[in-house]
Order: sequence, then structure tokens, then C-alpha cells
Amino acid sequence: MFDHLGIRVTDLAASVRFYTAALAPLGLVLASHDASGAGFGPPGAPALWLSPGAAAGPVHVAFRAASPAAVLAFHRAGLEAGGRDNGRPGPRPDYGPTYHAAFLLDPDGNNVEAVIA
Repeated sequence: MFDHLGIRVTDLAASVRFYTAALAPLGLVLASHDASGAGFGPPGAPALWLSPGAAAGPVHVAFRAASPAAVLAFHRAGLEAGGRDNGRPGPRPDYGPTYHAAFLLDPDGNNVEAVIA
């Protein structure tokens, strides 16, 4: 349904570090970066755009993961890059019978999720 998403961040460099690390286990890369912002997604096809400015408030962004190992790697890498835990990796049977996810807060407090649904 969505083609791309834009989020304002207060510290572009900190956010680029966080998203580069957290999204790598999901196969997503920093596909575009300059002073006006950064784009992440599959190589050559950025779909999450970060731009510097006053953060508009927390949002929730969920990224599809290929395996429980990728969910775990997302969580670990995001924590190491300055994210904060907002839900350890594991099944979420209250969300659905096959729902497996992890949640992190990015440097601006956005809820970032890796999920197998």
C-alpha cells in the first residue's frame, strides 16, 4: 500500500548509525545520504526517508523479517547502535499465532519493529 515513508529526526548522524545497523540484518541498506537526509531500503530503492528537523512525535514503523534469527540480529544490532529495548525478540501470540517480533526505540523515540507475521 505504501511507496515510501518520511520521518523527521533531531540528529541525522545518530539516526543513520542506528538504522544502518538495525536494518542490515533485514537486508535493508543506506541507499541515499546527504546533508538533506538519508534513505533506507533494498539496494537502489530507498523507501524510508529520514530528514533533519524537529521530530513530529513518535511513530511506529515495522519491517518484515525473513527469520527469527533476523529478528534477533535486528534487535542486537539496534541496541549496539544506540537504540533502546521496547520489546525483546520472541513470539507474540496475542498479536497472532505466527507473529514473532522485536521492538526498539530509535534515537528520537520512534518504535521500530522487525516482524515475521
